Amino acid sequence: MRITATAVRVPVFVSHSESVNIETERPITPEGVREALEGFPGVTVADEPEECLYPMPIEAAGLDDVFVGRIRKDESVENGINLWIVSDNLRKGAALNAVQIAELLVRDYL
Repeated sequence: MRITATAVRVPVFVSHSESVNIETERPITPEGVREALEGFPGVTVADEPEECLYPMPIEAAGLDDVFVGRIRKDESVENGINLWIVSDNLRKGAALNAVQIAELLVRDYL
């Protein structure tokens, strides 16, 4: 039986945290995912488990970026990747998101 588990026990006032599991049609590596994400504006990769560096909700509070870490192979599916993602929900997903969508509309459609 192949199982992937992520346990989360965090009391937070600000920030959302997501454990995301992705399955792709073709093989994918954690290194490839890291490289792809490092090129996205507004995304910060914080993924050095050997240094205990991974995204934490408190560290995202008050910041605009989405933080991604714990990028690892999902052993429960053939082409799977697991990610841990945190962001300040008052900024990304609320106020900042609305501003970014408005800027995109003005730039590309108005």
